[in-house]
Amino acid sequence: MLIYIVLAAVIVLGDQLLKSWIVAHVAFAATQPVIPNVLSLTYVQNDGAAWSILAGQQWFFYLVTIVALGVIGYLFYTSDRTEKFYRICLTLLLAGTLGNFIDRLHLKYVVDMFQIEFINFPIFNVADVALTVGVICVFIAILLKEKVTHD
Repeated sequence: MLIYIVLAAVIVLGDQLLKSWIVAHVAFAATQPVIPNVLSLTYVQNDGAAWSILAGQQWFFYLVTIVALGVIGYLFYTSDRTEKFYRICLTLLLAGTLGNFIDRLHLKYVVDMFQIEFINFPIFNVADVALTVGVICVFIAILLKEKVTHD
């Protein structure tokens, strides 16, 4: 159990430290290329979801986050201790959810900074990456479990 707590803490801490660095060192809405024409750092404040969907609906995000944290906790608690991959997936979901929730509680918006330049993709942060990878991993874990139980 400790390993999952440490993993979540490292992700949340890394997310929050990077967000703090961005706020302190990159002007709002300014872009700094990291890999030209591929990846830039662009500091934005997002009070919605991806592409600012549902902007300004903070209570909705608070409610969804609290429900999500409860579901993640329940799934973790009821999972088999031998399902390490699945538990890591849930830990990523937990860390991503907490990383953005901290922003919403403290700032009333989420600090985003990574911009992929060659496609129309929302600007995102470390917590968003953890959430996305966590969701993909959960689906993979479920599919693998289904395959094993049906073979």
